[in-house]
Amino acid sequence: MPTIKAINHVAVVVDDMEKSLSFWRDALGIELHELRDVPAEKSQVAFLPLAGAEVELVMPTSDESGIAKYLAKRGQGMHHICLEVDDIDGMLSQLRSKNIRLINEEPRTAVDGKKYAFIHPESTGGVLVELYQI
Repeated sequence: MPTIKAINHVAVVVDDMEKSLSFWRDALGIELHELRDVPAEKSQVAFLPLAGAEVELVMPTSDESGIAKYLAKRGQGMHHICLEVDDIDGMLSQLRSKNIRLINEEPRTAVDGKKYAFIHPESTGGVLVELYQI
């Protein structure tokens, strides 16, 4: 049976990366590990590790991206919580068997090799949940 191992990250949508980093990095003192362009998602992501997890700041790089549409509709703020799992295929199968609505029926593979998939907020009480398998 697949299990959840940990909270991997919390993602926050931002409209100005430097302004957001002035709070998270400069005011709070959380070290910026990496600032990465993610062309597949048309976004830029800042990775700020914290106590075994990360805060990820996500900024759209195109008005056509899903993040840009989210930002236009809902504004800045928490976008999703990411749970690390030991078996993403098994977890997706388990969720389907319980009639949980998935955004990704099959996992996608990130540039760094991690597999990921999103669960629709309709099935989670309004929270977008991402699953990660490292």
